[in-house]
Amino acid sequence: MVHNILFTGSSGYLGGTLLAHFNRAELPPYGKLYALVRSETQARCVQEYGAEPLFCDVDDHVQFTAAIVDREISVIYFLIDAYNQTRQEMMIRALGKVTERTGKTVHFVHTTGAKQFSRHGGVQDDRPLLDTDPTLYDIQKNAAPPYKWFAQGLRTNVAVIDTAEENGVRAYILAPCIVYGEGEGFGKRTSIQDVAVVKAAKKTGRVYKVDSDDPTWPVCHVSDTAALYVQILRQILLGNDIGYNKNGFFLAASGSIAWKDIYEAFAKALATRGVVDDSTVELADETALKKMGEALGVDPSIVLFSVGGKCTFTAAHGKQIGWQPQYPPEHILEVADVETELILKSLEPGI
Repeated sequence: MVHNILFTGSSGYLGGTLLAHFNRAELPPYGKLYALVRSETQARCVQEYGAEPLFCDVDDHVQFTAAIVDREISVIYFLIDAYNQTRQEMMIRALGKVTERTGKTVHFVHTTGAKQFSRHGGVQDDRPLLDTDPTLYDIQKNAAPPYKWFAQGLRTNVAVIDTAEENGVRAYILAPCIVYGEGEGFGKRTSIQDVAVVKAAKKTGRVYKVDSDDPTWPVCHVSDTAALYVQILRQILLGNDIGYNKNGFFLAASGSIAWKDIYEAFAKALATRGVVDDSTVELADETALKKMGEALGVDPSIVLFSVGGKCTFTAAHGKQIGWQPQYPPEHILEVADVETELILKSLEPGI
């Protein structure tokens, strides 16, 4: 069975790195690789990686469905929106039409986030929560996040699975975590969480911790994260059943690190550059949270969501299908100085 593949989000941090890895992955045979683009510049960039640009409005569901069905796209990698579910549902239904037309087994890889499986997502658990846990779907469906607006992220994961089952599609829910390292694509080159730590520190003149219980969070280098996306695709192209829908959760993580260790490593790097007064890490008070919120463009009550929290989600599924991360979790601490330099260079003047 020859698959035609569509990547979305190729100008992003993860999507661009995935496209770069795809180009050198020596995958089993496939048909065409398409990449969703919005400009001629993006089109030229994806062509350099061997992808055929697809100009299409993702919010024009009729047009986009026709684009998928007419090209007989049977594998979609979705890396553009972890929260709102309408685009994913449309694409999954379109894949169902491809099955009706061709008889192919079709696949949808949805990018979510580790936050959906954390204390932020209402998942209160001190034990390791494996990504192979058969109750993950029910956990996502029944969790009550402390942030009501965040509940949509969990509902989207459930909707992806429900829509896939209704349309005969195999769906996979892949959760990145704290991702670090320089992106390898043509667009965005830096991550989110560690950038937020640096931006907040620049505003306040100090690195602050935001949790009183020193929790941990899973971490993964961007190249290892991309490698899991590629390994899932490799297994799809080989025709292997790797678990899907309610059994299709994957966490891209090499292990977990305490937030306080991350703060301390970045505080040292920032202090060396004179960005903060010294490398001491303190618990943020209301004044600090207000300044951090200003730096991140969020309400002070949301700062904890951006640069803290507890997540016991644990990777096991990827290793079962042959994925092996190259960098241990402690690596993020070892390269904090390099990461800090990369982030500072990427920030606009005055941020």
